[in-house]
Amino acid sequence: MPVLHGPTLPRTTPTTRRTRRPRATTTLLAGGATVTAALLALTSAPATAAPTTALAGRTGTARAAAPDISVANVKAHLAQLQSIANANGGNRAHGRSGYKASLDYVKGKLDAAGYTTTVQQFTSSGVTGYNLIADWPGGSADHVVFAGSHLDSVTRGPGINDNGSGSAGILEVALTVAREGYKPDKHLRFAWWGAEELGMVGSRNYVNKLPAAERSKIDAYLNFDMIGSPNPGYFVYDDDPKAEQVFKDFYAARKIATEPETEGDGRSDHAPFKDAGVPVGGLFSGAEYSKTAAQAQKWGGTAGQAFDRCYHSACDTSANINDTALDTNSDAIAYAVWTLSSGGTTPPAGTSFENRTPLDIPDAGAAVESPITVTGRPGNAPATLKAGVEIRHSYRGDLVIDLVGPSGRTYRLKPADSGDSAADVVETYTVDASAETANGTWKLRVQDVAAQDEGRLAGWKLTF
Repeated sequence: MPVLHGPTLPRTTPTTRRTRRPRATTTLLAGGATVTAALLALTSAPATAAPTTALAGRTGTARAAAPDISVANVKAHLAQLQSIANANGGNRAHGRSGYKASLDYVKGKLDAAGYTTTVQQFTSSGVTGYNLIADWPGGSADHVVFAGSHLDSVTRGPGINDNGSGSAGILEVALTVAREGYKPDKHLRFAWWGAEELGMVGSRNYVNKLPAAERSKIDAYLNFDMIGSPNPGYFVYDDDPKAEQVFKDFYAARKIATEPETEGDGRSDHAPFKDAGVPVGGLFSGAEYSKTAAQAQKWGGTAGQAFDRCYHSACDTSANINDTALDTNSDAIAYAVWTLSSGGTTPPAGTSFENRTPLDIPDAGAAVESPITVTGRPGNAPATLKAGVEIRHSYRGDLVIDLVGPSGRTYRLKPADSGDSAADVVETYTVDASAETANGTWKLRVQDVAAQDEGRLAGWKLTF
């Protein structure tokens, strides 16, 4: 971290009604409802399912649990960075041999794990600098979850906490993605930035060269700069509410209090992304500011002492790391990567899942079905599930509409009514679906049970 220098279809008109043919005799059903013999014959016919369609609403699979990240492996990466610094004049700074050797070490690990790596060059202070970008194959190219850390140190020391810690943390998360064979819904990208200590030069170069269309595909950029400070705090970036909440949920589950990250705001590689309108988040364990008595009471450590007394100094070595903070924060990185790349956290109440693919309803024909796949919702559906239906039809009294749950259970939304001569069905029905598992494929089943009229399902949605 650098030194702070400041800051649907048109509505149809009902046609003139032809003389309606006589209806068949009715049969009394349980509960007093009636149904015609003709209707009974038609509804007993096999339903014809429409082709499965892409959804306009939420898609994806339920979130996989994030694995524990081995702090021993993270520390092994730090030991390698220390050795590189020792062999290259005591630092890993931009333009120095220690930086390029650090990049080569990280790249070799990622290449062996199956990542597609790219080295991007730039010039700063008259010398060539390098960013390393690593893409994990798969996931939606239109939705990218991006984690980054700066890899360079200052010239005065090896930079093991600043920022070997963040670099080693995301490296081990990336390698764990490969070992786990993780298949995220969203595309995963990792980066190690050069020349951050000179003013976020590498990351800004990357963002400035990224076309606007590509920037818009980044759902979240997560930054990790100093995650193992020896007198640690637990600071969470408060820029993007979704990313912030993911991290806060992680720490809350472990009964660790957090504070908004203010000490390093704008001082690290999230800043160019934020300036370009990309949602950003991240973690920070503190730098040169002193820990207060209140912070020491909730986090431990020493009040009145800097979070990192070796900040930007020669003593920022492998001895300048708090293993507990490094372990906890590395696990938090994995939790955020897994959570955000699999579609996010549980959708909130009021989330809708929708299918807007039109579907013809044959006149006096077999039932048709339109599917919606619901994901990411734990437990059962609510007792007040809302099913919104839009059907264009010249005589809606001919229509029988059912909601079919994932279990195959049928919920009647609308019966046939020979006296209902109005056009169209544009209604929201409330269904007690609490006996159904929320996740799974739901279907809207529609059948025209009488001749002389036809229509089309324009779309429907479920709101939880």
